[in-house]
Amino acid sequence: MIKYIEKSAKTQEQALALALEELGLERDDVTVEVLELPKSGFLGIGSSPAVLKIGYEAPDEPEEPSLEVKKESVKPEVPAPQAKKTEEPKKEKKPAQRKEPKQEKVVTEKPPVKEEVKREIMDFGDDTKNHIARFLEGLLDRMGNYKDIDIKMEDTERGVAVTLSGKGIGSIIGHRGETLDAIQHLTSFVVNNDVEERIRVTVDAEGYRKKREQSLINLAQKMADKVKKYKRSMTLEPMNSYERHIIHTALQDVPDVSTVSTGNEPVRRVVVMYKPSQDRVEEVEEEENYREWS
Repeated sequence: MIKYIEKSAKTQEQALALALEELGLERDDVTVEVLELPKSGFLGIGSSPAVLKIGYEAPDEPEEPSLEVKKESVKPEVPAPQAKKTEEPKKEKKPAQRKEPKQEKVVTEKPPVKEEVKREIMDFGDDTKNHIARFLEGLLDRMGNYKDIDIKMEDTERGVAVTLSGKGIGSIIGHRGETLDAIQHLTSFVVNNDVEERIRVTVDAEGYRKKREQSLINLAQKMADKVKKYKRSMTLEPMNSYERHIIHTALQDVPDVSTVSTGNEPVRRVVVMYKPSQDRVEEVEEEENYREWS
C-alpha cells in the first residue's frame, strides 16, 4: 500500500533529503508532489518554506475478512453438476462447417511485403563543425579552466552530435544535466542563427545522456508496475521536455497504463495513470464488486 508524509524545508532538495533520511529510502523508491514552492520574501519578511508530499510503498496489512468471503464463494458452485447434460455432443456436429472457411482464408492470405526505409546521414561539412568547435572552445574558456576538454563531432540523420570529455566534466554536466542542456541550447542557437534549414545540435558529455535515458526508462517501468498494482495514478518529479518525452515513449505500449504531462515550466511533470484496457474492464468491475461485498 502507498503511504504519504509531508516535509518542509528552505528548499525542495532539503525537504526531499529530510524525508529520505527519515524513511531510509532512495530517491527512486518514492514519489514527490510539490504542495508549496519556497518563497524568499523581502529581507526575510514573508518568506515561506517548500512543502513536499512524499509517497512511499509500505507492506500490505493482512485482511482476515477476505478468507471468509472465499469460503462463501465456494457454496454457489454446488449447482455446477447440473450443467453436465447430454447437450455437449450436439455441438460436436459443427466441425465440418468450420473447416471450409478456414481453407479459403489460407489460400487468399499472402505475406505482406516489408519495405526497408533507408535513412541517410547528412554531411554538414567542416565549416559547420569548425563553427561549433570555435564557439564551444570560447564558451568553455569563459566558464573556467576547461582547456583540457576534448571536443568530438559526428554527423547524424538531422544534425551534428557533439561529445565532450576530459577533466572537470562533472561541473559541465551540472545538476541532472542542467548545465549541459544550457550549453546545448546556446550552441544550437548560434549555429542556426544564419541558416535557412535548421541543424539539430546535440551536446553530450561522456555518455551522460544515454545513462540518464536508461535511468528514466527504469524509473518509468517501476512506476508503471506500482500504478497497475495499486490501481491509482502517480506523479513523477518535475522534468524538462526531453526527459518527459523519454517517459511517454517508454510507457506508450504498456497495457493498462497511460501518461500525460501537467503543470507549467519549470515544474511541469508526468502523471502515470491507471487505465485498464477493454479486455480488462469486466475483470476490474468484478474486483470492485468483490471489494464491496467483502
